[in-house]
Amino acid sequence: MKPKQALCNWILDFLTGCLQVVRVGSNTSATLILNTGAPQGCVLSPLLYSLFTHDCMARHDSNTIIKFADDTTVVGLITDNDETAYREEVRDLAVCCQDNSLSLNVTKTKEMIVDYRKRRTEHGPILIDGAVVEQVVSFKFLGVYINKLEWSKHTKTVVKRARQSLFHLWRLKRFGMGPEILKRFYSCNIESILTGCITAWYGNCSASDHKALQRVVRTAQYITGAMLPAIQALYTRRCQRKALKIVKDPRHPSHRLFSLLPHGKRYRSAKSRTKRLLNSFYPQAIRLLNR
Repeated sequence: MKPKQALCNWILDFLTGCLQVVRVGSNTSATLILNTGAPQGCVLSPLLYSLFTHDCMARHDSNTIIKFADDTTVVGLITDNDETAYREEVRDLAVCCQDNSLSLNVTKTKEMIVDYRKRRTEHGPILIDGAVVEQVVSFKFLGVYINKLEWSKHTKTVVKRARQSLFHLWRLKRFGMGPEILKRFYSCNIESILTGCITAWYGNCSASDHKALQRVVRTAQYITGAMLPAIQALYTRRCQRKALKIVKDPRHPSHRLFSLLPHGKRYRSAKSRTKRLLNSFYPQAIRLLNR
């Protein structure tokens, strides 16, 4: 038997014929045989789910399907108020889920419309299995609050969480922990909160948001008694590191955005008509690489 076939047979045997019972106190339910799904908490489950949903791809060039484990997002670009391609993509996703024994939780499904035009057009509701998908102004996506690409809400949430962790930093200092341990706790706990997905949102934060984030760093610096890197410095370092990874990976979807000029020493600057685009990750990263 070939190694690939042996591996597939092993996985098939692992996933089929699973027995399940429910026990409440001294009472046990009848045994149920499960032949669908993957065990929760299993190391293989995320990989198997990704393989299972790999063929769920966008049909239209104006749409993108973003998949992260079991979190799926449809992003559609609507031009000239033509929503046909976007609505077809949502409908096809719902059909794909039904055909593969997956159920969409419509109550947790949200739709957010980002429109910066002065004369905005009303968009009709999206229906999935006859249920209306709620339209929201703000949405938490993979830990980041998106609010029409304005980041004040996300920044306030991050600052609040970081300040709560400052209490534990104070307690560690009162217990006699040294500066190195306090600095390590700050880097692992508080700094990780402040810089989560920072390349996506920090560039377009307002000046007041920047000050609020830096105040947390100054407070932690006072507690630890050690010099801590500023948020701006961390953002610059993360942008450079992420940009270099994209440049070195030809398979990355954004690799084509980093193109060298004919002399081969600098990267071509990204065209940007708005300040919002100018301060976003890709133009910022190109400017940093060209320094």
